[in-house]
Amino acid sequence: MKTIALTTLTLMSLLTAGPAAARGLTIGVVAPLDGPFAILGKQVMAGAKAQAEAAGNKILPVPESCAPDSGVDVASRLIAGGATAAIGFLCADSLIGSAQALKEAAIPVITLSARSKVLFEDAAKHGWPIYSLSPRPGEEASATAGFIAGIWPGSAIALLDDGTLNAHELAANIRLDLETKGIKPVMADTFRPGLDNQKILVRRLQKAGVTNVYIAGGRSDVATIARDAAGTGIALMGSDQLLASDDGVALPDGVLAVLPESWREQPGASGLVHALAEQDIVAEGYVLPAHAAAQIIDKAEAAVNDKQDLAATIAGGTFETAVGTVSFGKDHFRAEDTYRLMEWRNGAFQPPVPPAGQPAAKSGKTQ
Repeated sequence: MKTIALTTLTLMSLLTAGPAAARGLTIGVVAPLDGPFAILGKQVMAGAKAQAEAAGNKILPVPESCAPDSGVDVASRLIAGGATAAIGFLCADSLIGSAQALKEAAIPVITLSARSKVLFEDAAKHGWPIYSLSPRPGEEASATAGFIAGIWPGSAIALLDDGTLNAHELAANIRLDLETKGIKPVMADTFRPGLDNQKILVRRLQKAGVTNVYIAGGRSDVATIARDAAGTGIALMGSDQLLASDDGVALPDGVLAVLPESWREQPGASGLVHALAEQDIVAEGYVLPAHAAAQIIDKAEAAVNDKQDLAATIAGGTFETAVGTVSFGKDHFRAEDTYRLMEWRNGAFQPPVPPAGQPAAKSGKTQ
């Protein structure tokens, strides 16, 4: 991957700039401050600011344009502002071009959503201090295959996708993961989305003897298929696209979904959510992960010693945060499982009720 570096003169002048005020850490917060993604930037800023102020630290806002080559400007601002570390980085482009300069400036980064496979392969190769709270590429497929193998053993399984690139790749990767577990779906196909009914598709599933179906598609399509498959005994599972609202056809009870864990439902989040509400901050979107990222930096800095710097402390530490326990693997992604199997029941996704005598499924990786 091409990396755009700061000029030697600019980099040296920024690295030798005077130290930041000794009133605590300076945490750079890189996030969109205007434009169509400004609402996400506000969430990041709100979460980071709340944690930093409580810990006696300060934040350094850095606008994120998400434009190609924007990493040079981002790195310049962080270094010039005396940032101890940085969080945010909703776009991979903001990290491309800044990574090497930030490494040389000893400014570790915790991104909340960037998950480019190439970027993180380069981070591991070059020792860039970039760590991600986002699920690693392929984690959803791996978790889904684990859940399918765990709850539908010996079943006649179909994998369906709606033909979009992301859905098709997800279904294909699930199929590959299942085959490594010795499970071969009886059907893997693309269905036509957006139809008023899917009775022809349901009849095809019945004719093939399918009893369990994973669908990589939108909520409205899954709801339509579920409606038309009512009474057939066919069980359905979908992806996080089922988090959308109903559109014409209601999602019926019993549909399963593999979803990323809810930040708000973590044991340590409840008190924080109420505390933020008292500051008129709604804990939605990136608020809680931004708070957690700032919390990790604060705790890691307190644990720095003569044997390891801040980046090494972040890489090797385990941190209790409002969004749960966080540690990072050798690939620089969060090491903990982040996907859960849920069931639509009584108007909400809830943990599925396991059959009598069987434990609840918590992680697709352990099935």
